[in-house]
Amino acid sequence: MSEARALLAAGEELLQREGVYLDEQRWDEWIALFALDCEYWVPTWTSDRALATDPQREMSHIYYANRQGLEDRIVRIRSGLSPASTPMPRTAHLVTAVLALEAPTPERLNLRSTWSSHVFFPRRRTSHTFFGYAHYEIARRENGWLIQRKKVVLQNDYIPSMLDFYCI
Repeated sequence: MSEARALLAAGEELLQREGVYLDEQRWDEWIALFALDCEYWVPTWTSDRALATDPQREMSHIYYANRQGLEDRIVRIRSGLSPASTPMPRTAHLVTAVLALEAPTPERLNLRSTWSSHVFFPRRRTSHTFFGYAHYEIARRENGWLIQRKKVVLQNDYIPSMLDFYCI
């Protein structure tokens, strides 16, 4: 296997692992996939064809400038103080069409994936499917590959009740 193919396989495995950890609510393992200085962004659509381009100046569905924001969200979920997450929805994440957006290097991967997530909301006994694509910047650190930046584009942004990181 060529080095580029091996690097892409490592990136794809990381993305698949992220979905599994979300589905199994393995929050510690999920958050460990992210660098401390990561950015996690779900921009809104500003028109039928254009996305927000600046999370500091435009609306976002979700925006965390670093991992601390994601960690705080997990604390609220675990505490039971998040009404939107009580009871926790059940999810099934599907990740596919993982492509390198530039030549992989041993230090950095820039990937795009297509995804869908099926979410069952037990309180309302309803299901919803979210879908879209995501851009990942993944960096090799001393303890392996970590997500440095994740931008999730939600293609069907009609949100029936609530949206949280575990839904997408």
